[in-house]
Amino acid sequence: MRLRTRPLFALGAAVALAAALASCSAPASGPTDSLVLADAFELGGYNPIAGYGAAGEAKIYDGLLRLTGGTGLPDFAPALATELPTADADATVWTVPLRAGVRFSDGSDFDAEDVVATYRAILDPASASEVRSSFSMIERIEAVDPTSVRFTLRHPYAAFPTKLLIGVVPSEAVATPGPATESSLNSAPIGTGPYRLTTLEPTRAIFEANEGYWNGAPEVKRLTLLYVPDDNTRAQRLAGGELDGTTLPPLLAATFADRASMSLHANTSADWRGVSMPAGDPVAGDPAIRLALNHAVDRQSMIDNILGGYGRPAYTPFAEVYGESHDPAVTFAFDRTRAEHILDEAGWRASADGVRAKDGVRARFTLMYNSADTLRRDLALAFASDARRVGVEVDLEALSWDRIEPRIDRAGILLGGGSEPYDPDTQAYNTLHSPSADPSASSPYDNASRHSDPTIDDQLELARRNVDPAVRASAYRAVQSRYATAPSHVFLVHLDHTYVVKDSSWTMSGPILEPHSHGVTWGPWWSLQTWTR
Repeated sequence: MRLRTRPLFALGAAVALAAALASCSAPASGPTDSLVLADAFELGGYNPIAGYGAAGEAKIYDGLLRLTGGTGLPDFAPALATELPTADADATVWTVPLRAGVRFSDGSDFDAEDVVATYRAILDPASASEVRSSFSMIERIEAVDPTSVRFTLRHPYAAFPTKLLIGVVPSEAVATPGPATESSLNSAPIGTGPYRLTTLEPTRAIFEANEGYWNGAPEVKRLTLLYVPDDNTRAQRLAGGELDGTTLPPLLAATFADRASMSLHANTSADWRGVSMPAGDPVAGDPAIRLALNHAVDRQSMIDNILGGYGRPAYTPFAEVYGESHDPAVTFAFDRTRAEHILDEAGWRASADGVRAKDGVRARFTLMYNSADTLRRDLALAFASDARRVGVEVDLEALSWDRIEPRIDRAGILLGGGSEPYDPDTQAYNTLHSPSADPSASSPYDNASRHSDPTIDDQLELARRNVDPAVRASAYRAVQSRYATAPSHVFLVHLDHTYVVKDSSWTMSGPILEPHSHGVTWGPWWSLQTWTR
């Protein structure tokens, strides 16, 4: 009998809450120029040097470029730049013309020196920036004149526009080197964006429209964000009329689908969930165990029972949205018989209790997941149940991230990925490329399986250093084909992000492909500054 304890519990909880919500009556939306939204993420940390808004979602900052919405991969458009950057023939020198007459929220003027200072601070080891490795292709940045900057790269990099989305800060704010997490920008941000922070408390942040915004003052004049970490509490406060919207897990969000004055929004993302299989573990690092579990997991059941249908199977980090760079032939069919055959052939024999063993080693490993994330919990439980059906025992541990990180090399993790999904390189390189010889040059979560394959490395390098779309797409398909022969992870699902919104008279701009980092800075509100009535 297939165990679905947690998925069914999640469904039961959602049904029970739906009944409770039915007794609440949310007041009808009326004309207003302000919004109140609730999020599960702590407030503060508004410093681009530390990685805030790296995908361009920050409302208090502008990047050199911005994203445009629509289906598929979004396009890039100028923001603090006046036009898209131009590159030399081998894509190692990129020149960006800058917008004149822009002011920061503190009244100071924006110019090229601010761009130079921002990127130099990200790259400065003294900043200890979590995104430093993501910008490691930059060798130097210099001001050509007050209204243009030049980036010189260490190697050709076709995906460089993705690095121009992060917000720009005043040069004065980063004049003194030091840890980005200790900067005043985290709680008192200074940007050129459409909003400015006016209040920051542990559970509430208020953003007011920047009336002098260079692209026109937003019509939504005030945005209040509330920190409400519990999913059910956010749902209840939304149903009670306290909120204009929030993000909710799929099954809980679905309880609002037929509710008057409420709308459910499901946005496509390149956000994936999967299991790292650390190479240093004698079980999780065994190629046969990895391959067998890729066939043993019932991805569609996870989508149906945990995601409520809001998602798609994931076999690699490459989603269909990547077009020619995605290989639809690379899949792992759900086939327990095949999984068992793979294990038998590799010498993993079933024992009396059904758990396999090989050379005295029991087929058992630990899988960690973040204790605050109910979706990861349910996926971890479903994965462990599927693994047990083919004779592999998975011990689950719910931990905080600070307790997970020291054990990355020794235990699996229910991971999420896709933090910069606007090019195949930024979607897949860090996850599939062999670990860097310099641990300080990358995030500890990059390639958490610590798997190394020179053939995959070569194709990833070819794709990132070539500007020919056909060459890049061919290299990425080769990566996926090679990966399928010896997978390093068990990728499970690509998520749709689900949100519930109180109906109003605002005209929104439509969805955009969302990254891993979602919440109320994304969803229907990703382009809040463009809303009109």
